[in-house]
Amino acid sequence: MSAHVIADDAQALAVAAALAEKFRADASARDAERRLPREELDLLSASGLLAVTVPAEHGGADVRQETLAEIFRLLASADASIAQIPQSHFVYANVIRGQGTEQQRTFFFGELLAGRRLGNAQSEAGTRHVQDIRTRLEPRPDGSYVLTGVKHYATGALFADWIPVLARAEDDALHVAYVPRDAPGLTVTDDWDGMGQRTTASGTVRLDGVPVPADRVLPHHLTFQGPQLHGAVAQLLHAAIDTGIAGGALAEAVAFVRTRSRPWFESGAETAAEDPLLIQRFGELALLVRASEALLREAARTVDAARADLTDDSAAEASVAVATAKVQAARAAVEVADALFEVSGTRSALHSLNLHRHWRDARTHTLHDPVRWKIQHIGRYVLNGTRPPRHGLL
Repeated sequence: MSAHVIADDAQALAVAAALAEKFRADASARDAERRLPREELDLLSASGLLAVTVPAEHGGADVRQETLAEIFRLLASADASIAQIPQSHFVYANVIRGQGTEQQRTFFFGELLAGRRLGNAQSEAGTRHVQDIRTRLEPRPDGSYVLTGVKHYATGALFADWIPVLARAEDDALHVAYVPRDAPGLTVTDDWDGMGQRTTASGTVRLDGVPVPADRVLPHHLTFQGPQLHGAVAQLLHAAIDTGIAGGALAEAVAFVRTRSRPWFESGAETAAEDPLLIQRFGELALLVRASEALLREAARTVDAARADLTDDSAAEASVAVATAKVQAARAAVEVADALFEVSGTRSALHSLNLHRHWRDARTHTLHDPVRWKIQHIGRYVLNGTRPPRHGLL
């Protein structure tokens, strides 16, 4: 596999905008038919976007987090499923950057620059809570390991070259094992049947005695022993996806009302776009979307500032800024996608138009982690100066 190497932030944004327009054309059909975006992901790999966070010393553009968030917003405004698939790719690229040895970084960053994709085998079903990881990484006498466990909601795994697996070692400390997609004992099942994000193939990964060399295992528990931005970056990308969904839904509503809707007879307007009550509602929806976009940019800039000077205080500021953006974006995505029908009228409910994909995507993606807990951490920080906890979901 070969890929273009992106030089800087401006080029990354131009490539993302062009890909978003290409992906937008068939997004509705892919969703309706649940046609998995293999060709589109190959284009994403070839574009070089998957390597934009590779450090400069390893040949990458090392773009700002503001740029990365905008890449995800652009992609999600076109196809929320395609945008979600590489979210874990960048999260686990960050683990390599933070916890990898020089040899591990050299190898894996070379893989990313060549267009290779990282998947995800993180979440488990039936455990006490999301942090209750029971997949085991058992050592062997030769220093290598064996992986055993079952993972669910494994977005990106079906399309991956490498699948990062979150597991516990003998001391129960969290590690990430980077496993080739075709490793013996590893199976990926496309059993995802969510109502939204339908083409993410967020199915099941089974690990039945998967062999893992020692140099493919990273000590992820060390990520959280000091100030860190792991969770903030991961959540920033989720906020960008929600913001993109909201913007995409608003654009679809605008196009529908301008071209397909009739004015309500009491309005006295010649066209639906001149109906004063519709104008009012579109103004309200635009406020939601613009606020989400502004908070997303602010959060990304706060993360960038913290990367430049990482302390407990700067990490806390970044986590709170991202949590704020995520709460706003989640609310906007659901409300705007729902209001699409309110402003567009009865015809918009036709199943054949598939306009409900925006709401289904919003409602599904915003379930990823509860915003009520983000509001709790925001409130504790503002009122009492309590820093957010160090974990990967904030």
